[in-house]
Amino acid sequence: MELSASQFFAEKVVPFMVCFFIVASLIVIGVNYSQIGNAFTAIFEFAFSPNAAWGGAVGLTISQVITLGFKRGVFSNEAGLGSSVMVNSNSNVQEPARQGFWGIFEVFVDTIIVCTMTALVILTSGVIELNTGKLAEGTTGDATLVAKAFDSVFSIGGINIGSMFIAIAIFLFAFTTVLGWSHYGTKAWEFLFGVKSTFAYKIFFVFIIIFGAVMTSSLAWDISDTFNGMMMIPNLIGVIVLSPVVYKITKNYKDRVLKHKDIKPMLSNDPEIQKQQEEILKCVTEIELKNK
Repeated sequence: MELSASQFFAEKVVPFMVCFFIVASLIVIGVNYSQIGNAFTAIFEFAFSPNAAWGGAVGLTISQVITLGFKRGVFSNEAGLGSSVMVNSNSNVQEPARQGFWGIFEVFVDTIIVCTMTALVILTSGVIELNTGKLAEGTTGDATLVAKAFDSVFSIGGINIGSMFIAIAIFLFAFTTVLGWSHYGTKAWEFLFGVKSTFAYKIFFVFIIIFGAVMTSSLAWDISDTFNGMMMIPNLIGVIVLSPVVYKITKNYKDRVLKHKDIKPMLSNDPEIQKQQEEILKCVTEIELKNK
């Protein structure tokens, strides 16, 4: 399958940046390993302390935190949003269950591993006072916290290499995110209005980027959260309606791969697509056997 320029760029840049970020984070955590226990203690103490619970009772603080967590979680891993389906459907994997497992693994790595590592980098480096929650001087509670945490380890001769790396990483991650969402929108527009009209959407998308860059961040977040919610509603309905099909395909895959049953692969619920995918899978299997 021929990759578009945006897909090619994201495929080459994102894995490199993620691996680099993980390695650098592990180094920072390793240097400050003695604070790991205190960091986890602070996380749970601030989440379940009497002050936090009382604040939730009188000011709905906890409900607001949960709501914000759902909103930002959607931006982090797109779980349940329906957008990542467009990327997964472009893969050259014939087994839908296998691609689905990769989708689950993607959410796990992004949320459980990368986000937890980022939290530990911040909390173990001393840029936040674990007892009071006070931020270090010169930080504002956003990416500057991560930059400051990296600078605590990656600074040579007064040059803050950590801040430079974070700035470059944010730029590249943001750029690939723009490319990814451009692809999502283009495919949706193509489905609704046809291939020939996608150029008009791309012009409109560039205009929206400029508009979004000059509006206030709070308004940008509110608009994004609203449209994400609108997109999530039909997707979750589709997930519920199609859950029996997902169950059958997953059960078929587990029976063949884990239980080694001699049964026909279920590659689609549509007979025509099933036949096409069987032919493709047969060719792929023959090529793999010849290469061994």
